[in-house]
Amino acid sequence: MLREVVRRVSAALRHLVRRIDAATPVGRDRTVDALRALAILGVVLGHWTVTALVADSGTVRAVSPLHFLPQLTPISWVFQTLAVFFLVGGQVGAQSYAAARARGESYGRWLGARLSRLFRPVAAVLVVWSVVVAALLASGVRLETVHTLGKLVLSPLWFLLVFTALTAATPLVAGLHPLWPLAVVLHVDLIRFGLGGPGWLGWLNVAAGWLVPYCLGAAWARGGLRDRTTGWTLLVGGAAVTAGLVAWGGYPASMVGVPGAAISNLNPPTLASVTFGLAQCGAALLLVEPLRRALRRPVLWAAVALMNLSAMTVFLWHQTAMMAVTAIGLLAGDPLPGLHTMPDGAGWVPARLGWLPVFAVALGVCWAAFHPYEQGRRKRRGGGRVVRERPAVPSGECPPAAVAEARRV
Repeated sequence: MLREVVRRVSAALRHLVRRIDAATPVGRDRTVDALRALAILGVVLGHWTVTALVADSGTVRAVSPLHFLPQLTPISWVFQTLAVFFLVGGQVGAQSYAAARARGESYGRWLGARLSRLFRPVAAVLVVWSVVVAALLASGVRLETVHTLGKLVLSPLWFLLVFTALTAATPLVAGLHPLWPLAVVLHVDLIRFGLGGPGWLGWLNVAAGWLVPYCLGAAWARGGLRDRTTGWTLLVGGAAVTAGLVAWGGYPASMVGVPGAAISNLNPPTLASVTFGLAQCGAALLLVEPLRRALRRPVLWAAVALMNLSAMTVFLWHQTAMMAVTAIGLLAGDPLPGLHTMPDGAGWVPARLGWLPVFAVALGVCWAAFHPYEQGRRKRRGGGRVVRERPAVPSGECPPAAVAEARRV
């Protein structure tokens, strides 16, 4: 009986893989979808690894293992992948707007379509967590705990606000050379750190800093950045400048914020985080050809396509999944290692790694419950057949035709 079930599931998966591969347009650049998927996974694994919820005296507070275990700093170099996200976003946004203009589509209609696909899943998160927060407060949960949980849920949304602004500005910035926003970041940091200027100036880097990889993506869409020399220049040059800024410029080595640190490279972005992002963009460009060859395999491409189909759901609910596991774990009575304990010893790391599959299962439950909001509204066509509008993905671009085939299987 079990063998028959396994056989049928395997046959269904093979059929799905073939349908997705066959439905993908021949000219589609699969590497863009792969880079987006890698960026999403980096964000998820990064948050799950460097964020710890510690139960302490009836409250839950967030702490970072990077504060107690600075030797884990390289984790932030691997999983802080936002620059790749904006690189892909700039590439897709510039291509999408150019295509809309060629079709004679107005700017307002183009922008409205992109943002509606981007923010439909956000509404579900806000509604659910409004109810959760109200229930927590009504049940007597301390305000400090509610604040911690709410902050973890809402903090990823800053990315969407910045991405929305850059998307709206695509017609203005698509032809902008990345050196211009990079120069803004350089001067802001020079005034802040070198001349003792006001700290609020750093918030100018929220736009300017992420505009650098976004403009690189737009240049990529125009046919630039195609040679490997450019990729190596960005990778080596960005890494060398970042190393110099950390070694001699006083910037922290961690590419994410560390509680208690005098300077955060991410909040707001610093020159070090932007040059580090340039190195990441160079690495992404160097991966284009290897990824293109690898994605000729239908199984790998199907995984990438399906990941992009649910990218917003994964991004928006991964913190909730971690918090749900943490809350359920409290029922055990005693703090569970790697889940509720202080991340101040080497033993915390393997314990935490053991919880990652559990977080993934919880995220799967969230995906099953909320991914329909990413698929769009249901519409009826001739014959009463129910279909869905195109789903949202973080880049704001519609998914490949393979996605539609995946939904029909």
